[in-house]
Amino acid sequence: MAETYRKELVQRIIKNLLDIQLLRMVQAQPVWGYKIKKKVEANFQIKLRHGALYPMLNSLEQKGFLTSQMQTTGGRARKVYTITKSGEEYLQSYYAILKDQIEDVDLK
Repeated sequence: MAETYRKELVQRIIKNLLDIQLLRMVQAQPVWGYKIKKKVEANFQIKLRHGALYPMLNSLEQKGFLTSQMQTTGGRARKVYTITKSGEEYLQSYYAILKDQIEDVDLK
């Protein structure tokens, strides 16, 4: 029964917490935008438009959560994103809040 709701819930999380998901992906390894787009689409069955992805990456970079560097591979220039210490701290704060929310269910 839980599998019935899994796809819907995962898609909702990705759409509503795109910044968190992007930080998690970049935390795993430095990556460029198109690869992020393809990973999100493959892993979560969500169509991620460039118009949502790149403004979010730019916003995360402006907040100091990501840095980017142009890299050329095979004659192709790519903007590769890396998570910063602030980005790591932001994710840790998210995880702590999520843990508190799960554990603090008060059913009085």
